[in-house]
Order: sequence, then C-alpha cells, then structure tokens
Amino acid sequence: MLFSKKKGLNIDTLIGQDTVIEGDVAFSGGLRLDGRVRGNVTAIEGKSSMLVISEKGAVEGEVRVEHLVLNGTVTGPVHAAELLELQAHARVYGEVRYAALEMQQGALVEGRLIPLVQAEVRALTHQAVPSEPEAAQAQEAEPAQTVDVAAEAVTDVSDVSEVTEEEPLREKSAA
Repeated sequence: MLFSKKKGLNIDTLIGQDTVIEGDVAFSGGLRLDGRVRGNVTAIEGKSSMLVISEKGAVEGEVRVEHLVLNGTVTGPVHAAELLELQAHARVYGEVRYAALEMQQGALVEGRLIPLVQAEVRALTHQAVPSEPEAAQAQEAEPAQTVDVAAEAVTDVSDVSEVTEEEPLREKSAA
C-alpha cells in the first residue's frame, strides 16, 4: 500500500491504467486513479479522502475531495477542501478551488484558481458548490485576487509630468 506523509491515509483502491469508468465514482479513504473516469469523482461526506491521479490518469468531470495529488489530467472543476498538490505533469482545464496549494514547475491550470476562505473549507466537504449570490458574498469577504487596469492613450508623452492624481490622463487633441 502507498502512504501519504501529509495525511497518513492508505491508498486502498486502485483504478488500473486500462480501466475506463463511465459514470460517477464516490469513495472514502484513499483512491489511486491510473485509468480514465468519464463522470464526477467525489468523496463520501464526513469521511477522510485522498485521491491520487497518476500521470496516466484522467477525469472528465468534477473532482471533489479533501486531498488531491494530481499528476494527470482533469477536465472539469476541482474542489480540494484541504490540500491540492499539482505535480509536474498535472493538467487542469477548469476552475480550481483549494484550501492549500502546492504546485510544481510544469503543472498547468487553464481556469481560475480560487482560494477557499476558512468557512468555505469546512462547508465544502458537506455541501455542493455555492450559488452565484453566495459565491459573490464569499468573494466580497476575501481579499481581491485580480486587478483591473485601465489606461487611456497619451499621444504626447512630454506632457505626462503635468498629470496629477486629481486630473485623469487625456488624449491630447491636435490643434
């Protein structure tokens, strides 16, 4: 059996490299995925869970677990209530919600990385993804993760020294 040094969970279930599962998988304890799942992979509520997706493994659907070690591919949203480890060959095509993140050089995420606030960490293992209003409230409570930058064109940069905080940048008219 394989062990996780971080949680001490055993890998007690293996989905082999040549296995393809069409449908959802629910589990508790440790699961290693070397094959392919076309469906959601979720941990059973109230039980410890760790999912290891090897370099050969792939999920086409949602992944919702406490601890995820990813070195394969997930096409869909990822929710890691405790720890997300993205190893060098990891590929995620979808939104990622995590409590703690370890990311090795070479890992790829095509989607948003969203850190969970403490209240979401506890709730994530017991309920579905928050509705749009709840998600908006949670984002208001956490520090801003993105910054929008807007700039106006300046045609004559010699006049930049004249711009003050009270006076926005304006395009000079050719008179």
